[in-house]
Amino acid sequence: MKKIGVWLLVIMSICVFNWVSAAESIKIGCLFDLSGPAGHIGTPSKYVAEMAAARINEEGGVNGKKIVLVYGDSESDAGKAALQAKRLIEKEKVAALIGPTRTESAMAILNIVEKAGIPTIACVGGTPPVDPVRKWVFKSPQKTVTAVEKIYQYLQKKGIKQIAIITATDKFGEEGEKSLLKLANSYGITIKLTEKFDVKDSDMTVQLTKLKNTNAQALICWTIGPPGSIIAKNVKQLNFKIPLIQCHGLPDPKYLELAGTAAEGTIMPSTKLMIPEQLPDNDPQKKLILEFVNEYENVRKYGKVSTHSGYAWDAIMLVVNAMRLAGTTEPEQVRTAIENTKNFVSISGSYNMSPEDHCGLSVDSLVMVMVKDGKWKIID
Repeated sequence: MKKIGVWLLVIMSICVFNWVSAAESIKIGCLFDLSGPAGHIGTPSKYVAEMAAARINEEGGVNGKKIVLVYGDSESDAGKAALQAKRLIEKEKVAALIGPTRTESAMAILNIVEKAGIPTIACVGGTPPVDPVRKWVFKSPQKTVTAVEKIYQYLQKKGIKQIAIITATDKFGEEGEKSLLKLANSYGITIKLTEKFDVKDSDMTVQLTKLKNTNAQALICWTIGPPGSIIAKNVKQLNFKIPLIQCHGLPDPKYLELAGTAAEGTIMPSTKLMIPEQLPDNDPQKKLILEFVNEYENVRKYGKVSTHSGYAWDAIMLVVNAMRLAGTTEPEQVRTAIENTKNFVSISGSYNMSPEDHCGLSVDSLVMVMVKDGKWKIID
C-alpha cells in the first residue's frame, strides 16, 4: 500500500509539473511547407521561427511566459495545410498561428481560422488572404499589388512604357497578371502581349518567342520557385535585348543557383534583407537586418538568407508584440492589438496595420535589385 501511495504521489507530481509548465508557456502554431516543392521556403521559415522564439525567450518571453513552437507540415499541399491547421488549433490549442507559406494553402485554411477565432499571420506573397480583409487573418510579406506598384514606379523612372508579360497559371501567377493589367494604365504603361505557362513546364521558349516579336521595352515574369530560373535561361537562349523583370518572390539563393549565368542582369523588387550592407546607416531596419543575417548565416549556419527568410520572423514578432501590448493571449484582444500595430520595424519593413489593411507594408518597404556578378545590387 505504501508503494502504491508513493507512485500516486509521483504521478500527481508529474501531472502538476506538466500543468504548471503548460500554464507558464504560450503555444504558437507554425504551419510551414517543410516538404514538397515549396520545402525550400518552408524549411528556412522553421529555422527563422526557432531564431525568433529563442530571442523572445532569452528576453524573458511574453509577459513572463516562454514561447513554445508547435509545427505542422503542409507538404506544399493546400488540403494537407487545412488538416494541419485544424490539428494545431483543435488538438494543440495554439494561441496564434504563423503561416502557411503558400497562397493556395492560406486560402484553404481561411474558414478554419475564421471559425475558430485564432489570430493568424500568413507568410505568403499573394494578396487574396487579406483582400477582402478577414477578421482573423493577416500576412507578413508585401502584397502582390505592392510589388507591382514598385515595378511600375521603376519603369516610369526608366521611361519604359511598353511591356510584355508572362505568368504562371497557378493562383500566384494569376494574381500577378491581374494586378499588372489593372495598374498599367495608371502608370502610363501599355501591355503589348501576355503569355502563360504551367509551373511544371520545362521549357517556355514558344511563349517567349511570341513575346520577343513584340516591340516591348521590358519583359515581366510572375512566378515563384524553379520556373523563374527556367524563364531566365530561356530568355538568355533567345537572346532578348530587353530587361527581364522577375517578381518579389525570386530574390533567393536558389534562383541564382538554378539560373546560373542566366540570372545576370535580371531585375526584381526585393525586401531590404537581401542588401543590408548597401543601406544607409540611418535606415531604421539596417541594424536589425544585419544582426539577423549574421545569426542566420554565421552563428547558426543555416545557409544564405532569401527574401522569404524574414517572413516567419516578422509574423512571430508581430504576434508577440501584440500579446505584450494586450497583456494577454486572449484571442480577441491579441487580434485587435495586431490590427492596431503602428510603426513596428521588422525584417521586411515597418508595419502599419489597420482595420482596412491586414498587411501594413507600403511600396517603400521594397527596393529594386539587379543580379550583378552573381550578387544582389540595389538599383532603386
